[in-house]
Amino acid sequence: MGVYHSGSRAVQDRVGVRDLADHLGRAIGDGVRPVVAAFLELQPLLVLGAADPVDGRVWASALTGAPGFVRATGPRRISVATGASRASGGAGGSSPADPLATALATPGTPVGTIVLDPRTRRRVRLNGRLLPTPRGFAVETDRVFANCPKYIQRREAYETVGRTPGSPRRGAELTAEQRDFLAVADTFFLATLHPDGTGAELSHRGGNPGFVHVTSPSTLAWRDRPGNSMFLTLGNLATDPRAGLLFLDWTTGRTLQLTGEARTRFAPDGERTVLFTVAEAVDTPAALPLSWSAPEYSPANPDPTG
Repeated sequence: MGVYHSGSRAVQDRVGVRDLADHLGRAIGDGVRPVVAAFLELQPLLVLGAADPVDGRVWASALTGAPGFVRATGPRRISVATGASRASGGAGGSSPADPLATALATPGTPVGTIVLDPRTRRRVRLNGRLLPTPRGFAVETDRVFANCPKYIQRREAYETVGRTPGSPRRGAELTAEQRDFLAVADTFFLATLHPDGTGAELSHRGGNPGFVHVTSPSTLAWRDRPGNSMFLTLGNLATDPRAGLLFLDWTTGRTLQLTGEARTRFAPDGERTVLFTVAEAVDTPAALPLSWSAPEYSPANPDPTG
């Protein structure tokens, strides 16, 4: 498969950006350049997305550790030390409480990852196949590229706080408190799959509080704002609606993970809205030990009511 599959091409053609996408696609490589390697070693947070190999549900999860827990260990490999890190859903990286625990222990699992630094509003995406290791796992990369800082909220600093993760609360619908939590979110991460499960993608979505609209206990929606014009995520959803969402409380370390299906609605005026239906929610208090400073909202964020 090339840079784009049929789903991405269909969306690019519908929006009229195929030529731009071809130009931008040349920046996607399969190797970890020295500048990327240096960036990775400074970060305390990695977000990843994959499908559970048992039931096929797609999830996004977060891992944290002291800077250096993610590092390049080859021209096309990154290694993640999970023994001293936390995953959404519990301590120890691939805790059984994490919905992706089985995926992280299964050789060959397609994974999409984002290493994002709120302090500089930089992000790098590294996708590939997972290989369990004695200290955690490695990813043999087949896609490595940076995205622009658009819609990333700046958070100037963080501290590592000693926390004991709470017991995950699972449900088939969102509670009233969870709906309120989503309604004030300014960031989430979205995991999707390539056709036939040949790869995974993880993307970032951001906006001012209110950009996520919770329309019922089992549905939410957001506008798809102009981005890099590659349409990797919407292209995946055009061929496979399975998706996973991860919301973080950047102060308390709480994570809310959702799995379900997402579909894109195209309006006659060209506006795009993604509609997500919840199949399961996993809500974990104090899942992550990082506490970030208050956000400075991205100047690219539109008014969520507009």
